[in-house]
Amino acid sequence: MNDIRFTPDELTTLREHGIVLFADRVIFEAQPPMPQEQIDAVQALCSGPLPEALVALWRETAGGRLDYDLSLEMNGNLEGISWSELFWNGSDGYNDLQGWIDHEQELAQEAAEESGAPWSGKLTHLPFGGFEYTDRIYAVVEPGAAHGQIVAWKKGLPPAWTHALHEDSVNTIAPDLHGAFAALHLDEDPLAPTSDYFSGQTLLAYLDDRHEDHGLDLDLMDKLVTFYCRAVVDWRTPLAEGTLRHKPQLARVALRHAIATDDARLIAELAAAGVAFDGPQQGSALATDVAVGQGAFAAASALVRAGAPVATDALRNIDGQISPELTAALLDNGAEPNVAAIVKCAACGAPASAHLIADACAKAGIDVPAAFIAERDAMLLELETALAKMQGGKYGHYLGQEGLAERIDHLQTFSL
Repeated sequence: MNDIRFTPDELTTLREHGIVLFADRVIFEAQPPMPQEQIDAVQALCSGPLPEALVALWRETAGGRLDYDLSLEMNGNLEGISWSELFWNGSDGYNDLQGWIDHEQELAQEAAEESGAPWSGKLTHLPFGGFEYTDRIYAVVEPGAAHGQIVAWKKGLPPAWTHALHEDSVNTIAPDLHGAFAALHLDEDPLAPTSDYFSGQTLLAYLDDRHEDHGLDLDLMDKLVTFYCRAVVDWRTPLAEGTLRHKPQLARVALRHAIATDDARLIAELAAAGVAFDGPQQGSALATDVAVGQGAFAAASALVRAGAPVATDALRNIDGQISPELTAALLDNGAEPNVAAIVKCAACGAPASAHLIADACAKAGIDVPAAFIAERDAMLLELETALAKMQGGKYGHYLGQEGLAERIDHLQTFSL
């Protein structure tokens, strides 16, 4: 990996544009250093000493923004952790440091009162980053073996959020802040993204603005982007060397790329390299679930051919024109038929797949005609309501007006 160094003058210039480098990662919209009296005030609220690395960070910048990927196992899921904010005093929004400290103190006091145990008034875990109210990053500040560890908390979502965590969960990112920053990475090259939304998008837009409207030198900007892109995960080298199967984190990134690009050939290559396709790939979703849900049908077919497990509820993820061949393969390998999947296939313009699932439902003893009418009418109402709201100019939908109208037409013309 190329060693990129910045001169003191370059670092000063970057600072003037709200950019600070810490532990080989880029912080933007960076605040000025935290005054010592504020650091001391935070220290007074903790049950043990502030970790040295956190103090070092605050002496560089009181807070700012990050734009990287981070995944952790939580309650059997593989969860993406949104660590896009470094909290700072004086913020008006969710990234207010003192606001989150006050929140933690209230929770700790309530827990102590409920348990009848005394509370010292001191924090054991200090919130200093995260994203809005759904993800939070803590430093362990109580004395003991865990002191200095960086921990992630993620909010559980309602059951309607398929494959998401449904209860609040916690896991350790790293034993210290430098390790936690090292865990921040880029799954994809932001200069060659595979989707419309990707890590790096926000930072690149920020840098463009600093160049266009605030005079950030283009060569320095390019140098910073090159530095930033060193965090891109390299799974191609171990794949070529035949060692990828021994590196499950890199293998998951490679598999995610194959699904995002709908690359059946890469799926076959990963299978030949001994990469395992079992276990969660996104939340609790298996690789086949993710591929089907994203409309990556070539990748999904390749996964099934390679022996990847198929979840019983895999058909609930259909949101595209799935072929009857893939539908049959999913049914043959463990996917259970259901009437909702018939309706989804019909709406997506996949009548052959809809009929295949209908036949499987009938064989399973389901009264398909009656159930289909109820499911179809419910989806029609949902689609027609969404379309009317879009036409009123007060509503957005990922399908757009044309896509909603097309699905309505498909449903209205489909017959069992």
